Amino acid sequence: MIDTEIITRILMAFFLGAIIGTERQWRHRTAGLRTNTLVSLGSALFVILSIKISGDSSPSRIASQIVSGIGFLGAGVIMKEGFTVRGLNTAATLWCSAAVGSLAGMGLWEIAVAGTIAVVGAHLSLRPLANFFNKRPIKPDFSTTYYNIKIICSKNVENHIRVLFIETIKNTKFQIKSLKSSSETPDGLIEICADLFIYGKHTQILENIINQFSTEKEVTTVSWEVVDKNDD
Repeated sequence: MIDTEIITRILMAFFLGAIIGTERQWRHRTAGLRTNTLVSLGSALFVILSIKISGDSSPSRIASQIVSGIGFLGAGVIMKEGFTVRGLNTAATLWCSAAVGSLAGMGLWEIAVAGTIAVVGAHLSLRPLANFFNKRPIKPDFSTTYYNIKIICSKNVENHIRVLFIETIKNTKFQIKSLKSSSETPDGLIEICADLFIYGKHTQILENIINQFSTEKEVTTVSWEVVDKNDD
């Protein structure tokens, strides 16, 4: 006989996770619609499993080890390529699969079947919706823009330029990710390279900073470029 209460809980976890994921996907975050839905769904399945088993001799301890152990397996499929993270949906699916497997191992067939249908449904039904959101233009306030700034100056003013650059950035919305200097060239010049990021795209502010440093004594070249974007 179908346990309508359990099925209702699974569906609630599915839709509530989808609501959270929709907001994340709308803002073009890495962990979006499907990832949040799968995580919510997997959590519900594990909780249902713990409710269904009881007693001192219950295999709940084994189930708890599965919950923690699947995290290591999921971490193995998550790859970082530059500013892009891949494999989150795969890791979430593995987590859900562990929950379904645990339920099936306990003989809770109806819940395991319902969980399997929900996980597959999350991929098949939510992928077109996720693709639709991804095609939507990103609003500047929701995106993170990464910049690379290069300042070529005389070795004599390197420390002055570095300190001035840090103090200048402190008064803006930019955040410094890295700041490094290259080796001195035979003609006594050195390149200061800075990686910055900012929420939104504020090229005018950056242009003002560039203009300020281009007027500094013994600074020969100042340039900037957009490196990449990511919404993690």
